[in-house]
Amino acid sequence: MESPQARKSGLNLPAGMSGSSLRLDTFSGSFRSISNLSSPSNSRSSSCSDRFIPCRSSSRLHTFGLIEKASPVKEGANEAYSRLLKSELFGSDFGSPSPAGQASPMSPSKNMLRFKTDHSAPNSPFSPSILRQNNDFSSETSTPPKPPRKVPKTPHKVLDAPSLQDDFYLNLVDWSSQNVLAVGLGTCVYLWSASNSKVTRLCDLGPHDGVCSVQWTKEGSSISIGTNLGQVQVWDGANCKKVRTLGGHQTRTGVLAWNSRTLASGSRDRNILQHDMRVSNDYVSKLVGHKSEVCGLKWSNDDRELASGGNDNQLLVWNQHSQQPTLRLTEHTAAVKAIAWSPHLSGLLASGGGTADRCIRFWNTTNGHQLNCIDTGSQVCNLAWSKNVNELVSTHGYSQNQIMVWKYPSMAKVATLTGHTMRVLYLAISPDGQTIVTGAGDETLRFWNVFPSMKAPAPVKDTGLWSLGRTYIR
Repeated sequence: MESPQARKSGLNLPAGMSGSSLRLDTFSGSFRSISNLSSPSNSRSSSCSDRFIPCRSSSRLHTFGLIEKASPVKEGANEAYSRLLKSELFGSDFGSPSPAGQASPMSPSKNMLRFKTDHSAPNSPFSPSILRQNNDFSSETSTPPKPPRKVPKTPHKVLDAPSLQDDFYLNLVDWSSQNVLAVGLGTCVYLWSASNSKVTRLCDLGPHDGVCSVQWTKEGSSISIGTNLGQVQVWDGANCKKVRTLGGHQTRTGVLAWNSRTLASGSRDRNILQHDMRVSNDYVSKLVGHKSEVCGLKWSNDDRELASGGNDNQLLVWNQHSQQPTLRLTEHTAAVKAIAWSPHLSGLLASGGGTADRCIRFWNTTNGHQLNCIDTGSQVCNLAWSKNVNELVSTHGYSQNQIMVWKYPSMAKVATLTGHTMRVLYLAISPDGQTIVTGAGDETLRFWNVFPSMKAPAPVKDTGLWSLGRTYIR
């Protein structure tokens, strides 16, 4: 039965509770309701404000996925800005776009709020999240990527080269460090000065022999010539005088490679000979490993390793302390003529295969692992690495006869150049590393500006030294 006091107050109170246990306190300037259930053991009063002001630092709002309302503006117009704002307020998880095929954490769902695990500690407010590496969003909102470097699509000079042979296994063009181009045409070797366009006939091997390869020394003062009869001749390029004739090969010498002290020569007889100009012997060592004609030879930049390619589809790597190859790489399925060592990373070797292979492969010669393989779609005839930027150029034969510039290591195509009507079998780079010259069986030499200078990344401009035109090299 209700007590008279309860009936008087008009309140329904639990049994044992009197109306005196409830009271309403007022304070000047504000109104607060105090609910205090008194008990014999607790006589203190506690107060709660009628307004709740959250503290963001302790609420961990970034662990909740909020439903996203459609923007009234044009779809996608403010998407990047919206993600940037969320990334700065709630962390990188909110700013990063969702991978393809995966539900976005901000996509609508049945739950208005959805708790998710906080995987990382709060980031420093001073850390520029939009510049962090490995952030997909940063690539979209940071400084726009530089536009691709423009490479002129046409050669700035063309030289006629009568009797330039269409033979995949020969190496008939080389550019010296003194800016003189050597070209083997038939039985003769011609020198063309890039400084003044002067043409000089260095030698004529006579009617019973022919030029199969040419190679300048690193100093650019002497040039070696491989002949069809298997000889290697060394000439003084400035005075046009023969210095020495070296024997040892049984048939044509199609490839030559100088290091600081010795000359390596490769032949159709499957052997590689090393010649030392300081001794009287024709050669100081013989490297036997190929089962068919040797058509590619390149020394590493530190002169410690020699890479050789052959018509047996093998790429071999040798060192100076052994007459057996340290690496035997057999992944190519066609002849390996194109070989290039990276000037930017020690032990990085690129090689290209012939018509049945069409691939450029990259190798780590310290452990023999293949790093990458790119199918170019055409026979790879030559490879050369730029010393100015981390790019390389390749020339091709069947079936597109193109010249391609690649960015390493992404292997993105910087440019594709066309103009030769036959296989682009010959390639050399100017001393400043900006211009390449290509030769083909169409009996032309074409000069292309493909690489920037070492100081300025802007495209190389024609200095006017070479006028655009077609002239004869002899």
